[in-house]
Amino acid sequence: MNMTHYMGLLAENQPWNLIIFMAIPVICAETLAITELAILFTRKMDGTLRQVNKITSIFAGIYFTGIFIYLMINAFVPLTVNGDWKGWIDVVAVTFYLLGVVPLLGMALLELGVLYRNKTTLEKLKIHAFFVGMFLIVAHVAMIFGMLDPSIGTGAGSGHMNM
Repeated sequence: MNMTHYMGLLAENQPWNLIIFMAIPVICAETLAITELAILFTRKMDGTLRQVNKITSIFAGIYFTGIFIYLMINAFVPLTVNGDWKGWIDVVAVTFYLLGVVPLLGMALLELGVLYRNKTTLEKLKIHAFFVGMFLIVAHVAMIFGMLDPSIGTGAGSGHMNM
Protein backbone atom coordinates (compact mmCIF):
# COMPACT_ATOMS: atom_id res chain seq x y z
CA MET A 1 0.00 0.00 0.00
CA ASN A 2 1.14 3.51 -0.75
CA MET A 3 1.70 5.77 2.25
CA THR A 4 1.24 9.48 2.67
CA HIS A 5 4.35 11.45 3.48
CA TYR A 6 2.84 11.85 6.97
CA MET A 7 2.84 8.09 7.57
CA GLY A 8 6.18 7.70 5.81
CA LEU A 9 7.73 10.17 8.24
CA LEU A 10 6.35 8.26 11.23
CA ALA A 11 7.43 4.89 9.81
CA GLU A 12 11.04 5.93 9.12
CA ASN A 13 13.82 5.92 11.70
CA GLN A 14 11.87 3.80 14.20
CA PRO A 15 11.14 4.53 16.98
CA TRP A 16 12.55 8.06 16.98
CA ASN A 17 10.35 9.72 14.37
CA LEU A 18 7.27 8.20 15.96
CA ILE A 19 8.32 9.57 19.35
CA ILE A 20 9.40 13.01 18.08
CA PHE A 21 6.58 13.71 15.62
CA MET A 22 3.67 11.76 17.16
CA ALA A 23 4.12 10.55 20.74
CA ILE A 24 5.34 13.78 22.33
CA PRO A 25 2.72 16.03 20.66
CA VAL A 26 -0.09 13.53 21.39
CA ILE A 27 0.95 13.09 25.03
CA CYS A 28 0.98 16.88 25.38
CA ALA A 29 -2.44 17.16 23.70
CA GLU A 30 -3.93 14.47 25.95
CA THR A 31 -2.46 16.12 29.03
CA LEU A 32 -3.89 19.46 27.93
CA ALA A 33 -7.32 18.00 27.18
CA ILE A 34 -7.58 16.21 30.54
CA THR A 35 -6.29 19.11 32.63
CA GLU A 36 -8.39 21.57 30.61
CA LEU A 37 -11.57 19.62 31.37
CA ALA A 38 -10.73 19.48 35.07
CA ILE A 39 -10.06 23.23 35.14
CA LEU A 40 -13.26 23.99 33.24
CA PHE A 41 -15.36 21.89 35.60
CA THR A 42 -13.78 23.07 38.84
CA ARG A 43 -12.91 26.65 37.75
CA LYS A 44 -9.90 26.25 40.00
CA MET A 45 -7.36 28.57 38.41
CA ASP A 46 -4.50 27.65 40.72
CA GLY A 47 -3.02 24.43 41.98
CA THR A 48 -1.23 21.50 40.43
CA LEU A 49 -3.57 20.85 37.48
CA ARG A 50 -3.37 24.47 36.38
CA GLN A 51 0.43 24.41 36.65
CA VAL A 52 0.64 21.19 34.63
CA ASN A 53 -1.69 22.73 32.02
CA LYS A 54 0.35 25.94 31.82
CA ILE A 55 3.74 24.22 31.61
CA THR A 56 2.45 21.72 29.03
CA SER A 57 0.93 24.55 26.95
CA ILE A 58 4.20 26.47 26.85
CA PHE A 59 6.30 23.36 26.19
CA ALA A 60 3.97 22.04 23.47
CA GLY A 61 3.81 25.41 21.71
CA ILE A 62 7.57 25.86 21.62
CA TYR A 63 8.23 22.20 20.80
CA PHE A 64 5.72 22.06 17.95
CA THR A 65 6.97 25.37 16.55
CA GLY A 66 10.36 23.67 16.20
CA ILE A 67 8.71 20.71 14.45
CA PHE A 68 6.79 23.09 12.19
CA ILE A 69 9.94 24.97 11.13
CA TYR A 70 11.88 21.73 10.60
CA LEU A 71 9.13 20.13 8.47
CA MET A 72 8.45 23.28 6.46
CA ILE A 73 12.13 23.48 5.50
CA ASN A 74 12.77 19.75 5.04
CA ALA A 75 9.42 18.42 3.80
CA PHE A 76 6.62 20.82 2.86
CA VAL A 77 8.60 23.28 0.75
CA PRO A 78 10.70 20.62 -1.05
CA LEU A 79 7.61 18.48 -1.76
CA THR A 80 5.85 21.50 -3.19
CA VAL A 81 8.79 22.86 -5.20
CA ASN A 82 9.64 19.44 -6.63
CA GLY A 83 6.03 18.42 -7.26
CA ASP A 84 6.45 15.27 -5.16
CA TRP A 85 3.03 15.25 -3.47
CA LYS A 86 1.11 11.98 -3.79
CA GLY A 87 -2.20 13.72 -4.43
CA TRP A 88 -4.66 15.80 -2.45
CA ILE A 89 -4.94 13.29 0.42
CA ASP A 90 -1.20 13.59 1.01
CA VAL A 91 -1.41 17.40 1.00
CA VAL A 92 -4.34 17.39 3.45
CA ALA A 93 -2.56 15.01 5.87
CA VAL A 94 0.67 17.01 5.99
CA THR A 95 -1.01 20.44 5.94
CA PHE A 96 -3.36 19.60 8.81
CA TYR A 97 -0.46 18.18 10.81
CA LEU A 98 1.44 21.43 10.32
CA LEU A 99 -1.65 23.49 11.19
CA GLY A 100 -1.27 22.15 14.72
CA VAL A 101 1.22 24.97 15.24
CA VAL A 102 -1.60 27.54 15.27
CA PRO A 103 -3.42 26.34 18.41
CA LEU A 104 -0.31 25.04 20.19
CA LEU A 105 1.67 28.23 19.66
CA GLY A 106 -1.47 30.19 20.49
CA MET A 107 -1.72 28.43 23.86
CA ALA A 108 1.95 29.06 24.60
CA LEU A 109 1.66 32.74 23.73
CA LEU A 110 -1.52 33.02 25.79
CA GLU A 111 0.22 31.44 28.80
CA LEU A 112 3.29 33.64 28.36
CA GLY A 113 1.11 36.76 28.35
CA VAL A 114 1.88 37.71 24.75
CA LEU A 115 -1.68 37.18 23.46
CA TYR A 116 -4.85 38.56 25.03
CA ARG A 117 -3.10 40.06 28.04
CA ASN A 118 -6.07 42.39 28.70
CA LYS A 119 -8.64 39.58 28.85
CA THR A 120 -10.15 38.36 32.11
CA THR A 121 -9.19 34.99 33.56
CA LEU A 122 -12.50 33.52 32.39
CA GLU A 123 -12.04 34.89 28.86
CA LYS A 124 -8.52 33.44 28.73
CA LEU A 125 -9.90 30.10 29.93
CA LYS A 126 -12.40 30.09 27.05
CA ILE A 127 -9.72 30.99 24.50
CA HIS A 128 -7.41 28.30 25.88
CA ALA A 129 -10.19 25.70 25.67
CA PHE A 130 -10.88 26.78 22.08
CA PHE A 131 -7.19 26.26 21.21
CA VAL A 132 -7.24 22.77 22.78
CA GLY A 133 -10.31 21.85 20.73
CA MET A 134 -8.79 23.31 17.57
CA PHE A 135 -5.64 21.25 18.03
CA LEU A 136 -7.62 18.06 18.56
CA ILE A 137 -9.54 18.69 15.33
CA VAL A 138 -6.52 19.42 13.10
CA ALA A 139 -4.52 16.55 14.63
CA HIS A 140 -7.32 14.06 14.04
CA VAL A 141 -7.87 15.23 10.45
CA ALA A 142 -4.12 14.80 9.87
CA MET A 143 -4.17 11.30 11.39
CA ILE A 144 -7.23 10.16 9.45
CA PHE A 145 -5.99 11.41 6.09
CA GLY A 146 -2.44 10.33 6.95
CA MET A 147 -3.56 6.71 7.32
CA LEU A 148 -5.29 6.64 3.94
CA ASP A 149 -3.68 5.25 0.83
CA PRO A 150 -3.04 8.50 -1.09
CA SER A 151 -3.67 6.78 -4.42
CA ILE A 152 -7.41 6.50 -3.68
CA GLY A 153 -7.58 10.27 -4.07
CA THR A 154 -5.92 10.17 -7.47
CA GLY A 155 -8.12 7.44 -8.94
CA ALA A 156 -5.05 5.26 -9.49
CA GLY A 157 -5.78 2.76 -6.69
CA SER A 158 -3.11 0.72 -4.98
CA GLY A 159 -4.05 -2.54 -6.66
CA HIS A 160 -4.09 -4.33 -3.31
CA MET A 161 -7.02 -5.56 -1.30
CA ASN A 162 -6.08 -6.02 2.32
CA MET A 163 -8.59 -7.39 4.79
